[in-house]
Amino acid sequence: MRRTSRKKRSTLANRAIAASAALILGGGGLVAVNVYASAGEGPSGSPPTRTQNAAGRQMSTIDCPEAVNGLPEVPDEARGEVDRELAAMDTQITDAYRQFADRKEQIARDPGLAENAVLGPLRSKRTASLDRIGIAIGRVGERPAGLESLAGCSLRADDNRPGNGGDNGGGDGGQNEGQGQDGGPGQDPGGQDPGGQDQGQGGDPGQDQGQGGNGPVAADFVDIQSVQPNVDRPRQRRGASRGTFTTDCGRNENGKFNPDNVIVAPGVSNGAHHMHDYIGNQANDAFASDDDLADGATTCRNQGDRSTYYWPVLRLQNGQDERDVDADGGGRDQNVGEIRTPSEVTLKFVGSPVGRVTAMPRFLRIITGDAKAFTNGDANANASWSCTGFEDRRLTDKYPICPEGSQVVRTFAFQNCWDGQNTDSANHRTHVAFAQENGRCPNGFRAVPQLVQRIVYDVPPGPGFAVDSFPEQLHKPITDHGDFINVFDERLMKKMVRCINDGRRCR
Repeated sequence: MRRTSRKKRSTLANRAIAASAALILGGGGLVAVNVYASAGEGPSGSPPTRTQNAAGRQMSTIDCPEAVNGLPEVPDEARGEVDRELAAMDTQITDAYRQFADRKEQIARDPGLAENAVLGPLRSKRTASLDRIGIAIGRVGERPAGLESLAGCSLRADDNRPGNGGDNGGGDGGQNEGQGQDGGPGQDPGGQDPGGQDQGQGGDPGQDQGQGGNGPVAADFVDIQSVQPNVDRPRQRRGASRGTFTTDCGRNENGKFNPDNVIVAPGVSNGAHHMHDYIGNQANDAFASDDDLADGATTCRNQGDRSTYYWPVLRLQNGQDERDVDADGGGRDQNVGEIRTPSEVTLKFVGSPVGRVTAMPRFLRIITGDAKAFTNGDANANASWSCTGFEDRRLTDKYPICPEGSQVVRTFAFQNCWDGQNTDSANHRTHVAFAQENGRCPNGFRAVPQLVQRIVYDVPPGPGFAVDSFPEQLHKPITDHGDFINVFDERLMKKMVRCINDGRRCR
């Protein structure tokens, strides 16, 4: 099998789903929206139990429940079909967002247009996909109930946009959970913005919607010098595995990009709807099997590391078009601008602050961060942003504005606990976990080497850059994420584990 069995998320997504939105245009661009708060309700159903009136908020995007989080255990035999339907649902959202973006002004004038032209058709398509998912699972197991409650979507505001009255603070609520010993985002309390100093630092109002017209906005940036130090290194206890293993796989100098995601959407072209940088394994695309990865060439200096490391590209919002301006994942998905090659990439594996680590299984798949955190919420947001010379200050939901001579830094600390059985899971998360606050893995999990990834960019000072994202995620910094598939050979993995457990620094 290409991957071991998936595990279930215990409950259906408990979210308020809006089935309809009524928008009223008032003086000075005032917009009010009434959003149904109960899943599955619509204008033809029973009256909503609660409505929310958000006067003065400009609707900016489409918010849908993450269907994968509502699925029970997916049998191996149904996995391929389910993955394809989940990817199709992402495409449905992308298409609906385009419809919404193209008709924003009309929607503001016509309260019924949002439901008739955007939300209603999207709900119908999602209902059909969810039904097909249920049928696929039901062929080989018990058909899940209640999936239809995940079909409804709503319009939502970008609270960082001026005039929406949102919280422009840079904090992430302490959501980073990793245990990186090397200054990874493990113990960050989150980005902070004292005194609300992020009001469009140096921003050009003409760039307030980004080169692609859907973000980022000036309020998505903050001057790193206004952020207080917020990085706490975990205390190492007796018996900690203090070593490190560093692998050098380059900076994607050869320009390997694609908008696929073989972890989340295997077998689906453009499954990510945004472009990825790849280093390490060069066989990685949507159709790569484990055998393909095992046989693939690698950019890693040590040929025993054929792992694949990938993340959304960073683009300059400088008015320049890239080669993918008319391609999927690029301009067709509203990801535009000049792709910036990192000036430095460091891939370091670190140990546990409380004990020894054990080897990762080959083909273990790990995702850190959440590509849909803007609409999903920050529970899985984990990537952080900083600047060279200021790396004791990290942000999750803001991009940093670095002073002259300082470079932008993205840091990803991957999960460091493994369930001992599976190389993947239904939501690509529950087979791995972060260590708890005391440094120990949750019950049933064992400590493995933790990948801490640091990516540095030389960009012009100011708010003129953004990471690629799903179009409806508006290029928010909180959507940053990284992906890793372990394809170390057995000999090199054993060397890594010995180095870390013996307290040595190895390459």
